Amino acid sequence: MCFVGIAGMIVGSIRDSNGMAVTFGLATAVAVLFLIVLTAVVGPDAFRRGADDSAPPARADDAVAADVEARIEALAAEGTDETALRKLVARAVELGRSER
Repeated sequence: MCFVGIAGMIVGSIRDSNGMAVTFGLATAVAVLFLIVLTAVVGPDAFRRGADDSAPPARADDAVAADVEARIEALAAEGTDETALRKLVARAVELGRSER
């Protein structure tokens, strides 16, 4: 809409048609204001791809969960602080969920 509006304003100015230029300018301004209000009302999450609230949450793959747990236990057995390691994994999960 903005490209059409700007082109209409330019053509209106070249043809010395103030009415045409003002009409396209107002239509463009209304369209831009509509987009600003729409974005403010629905928020940025509504524009992300795959943001389907009706879809059930994704379930963790049992094999992947078992692999992560085995790796945590192996690192803990090597002397890594298990509590700190589990906190790190929890933060990584949070980061992954926030990137969706």
